[in-house]
Amino acid sequence: MLIAKIFKRVLLAVLALVAIAALGIVVPRPFWRDQPSPAERSHRILMLSNPIHTDIAIPVDDDLITRFGFLRAAGLDLDNPNLRYLVFGWGGRSFYVETRTWADLKVEPVLKSITLDRSVIHAELAGEIPENAPEVTVLNIDADGLERLKQFILGSLVSADSGPVSLLGSNYGANDAFFEARGYFNAFMGCNTWTAAGLRQAGLKSGLWTVLPWMLRLSLTLHNERDRFASAPMN
Repeated sequence: MLIAKIFKRVLLAVLALVAIAALGIVVPRPFWRDQPSPAERSHRILMLSNPIHTDIAIPVDDDLITRFGFLRAAGLDLDNPNLRYLVFGWGGRSFYVETRTWADLKVEPVLKSITLDRSVIHAELAGEIPENAPEVTVLNIDADGLERLKQFILGSLVSADSGPVSLLGSNYGANDAFFEARGYFNAFMGCNTWTAAGLRQAGLKSGLWTVLPWMLRLSLTLHNERDRFASAPMN
């Protein structure tokens, strides 16, 4: 009898989680958006995924280099001729900074990520990224969407008089840096919900709650027109 009660409670908990996940994907955010004037979606951005985390990659141009010129103060070589993308991700400070590989996984950062942790922005320089790689989602946006996305990322940073506050010495290598970010991180409102918010600023729709990369990818496919996704090279 006791085993049956435990099984029933576990089953109900699992079904509740499945229902919450399904609603998080199926219910769109924003729920309603007035149809804007048609604009050419001539800009392409990338969403990069691994099993638990997503990043946004923006192709470099003169405006992007100018707006994010503060990355030079953190030691990043924005003049590298092989530079093709700036990649941004948001996450919990303890887990993000201290867990460079799965071998570095520790109990304290995991506990902080489940409860509450200060947040950081991870900025990384990247060369060519294969658009047909399974971890890459290619998204077409217009010029206004690109501008709003840049403002969203800049607005996520904590700034002092000298600009965004970098965490010197916390980087993984020569081509990345961490910066203090606004807001607090936990496992239920984490890196992938930040990515979703950024993509919504770029003019896309996402699911209401997309805590995992696969949930975000599925919701983007469900709630956006097919031409939002790359089908042919752009200039």
